[in-house]
Amino acid sequence: MTDNTEVAAPRPMTTTRDHLFGKLPFFDVVDSDERVVIDLHNRPDLTNIRGALQGGLVATLIDIAAGRLAVKYAGDLAAAATADMTVHYLAPIMRGPARATATLVRAGRRSIVVAVDVVDVGADRHAARATLSFAVLSVS
Repeated sequence: MTDNTEVAAPRPMTTTRDHLFGKLPFFDVVDSDERVVIDLHNRPDLTNIRGALQGGLVATLIDIAAGRLAVKYAGDLAAAATADMTVHYLAPIMRGPARATATLVRAGRRSIVVAVDVVDVGADRHAARATLSFAVLSVS
């Protein structure tokens, strides 16, 4: 399962100072109108007792990638909030990094649906597939 995503050198994900995400090894790979790709590097303090990247962190990676894409389609005067997330874990992420690729399924006025595939880049293996729905919220 080779991920053919064209990548420049991944750069640390931009976040606010002292935010939790700034303390985790998230890296922006691609950020375009068509897709968002984020890596989460594996390290010993982020693994479960089997040595795999902890599943809750994989879900967080999925939600971040999908959410960043969803806000692009929500519009200038709106925000997007996760309404529903279904994750199918297919294989453990043992080597990493975990690479989440978010793509748009549907963008409407009230809801946005995003699909996310996660690959264990080091093992060249499809690790998870998710579908997320976002509620479009007006900000005024």
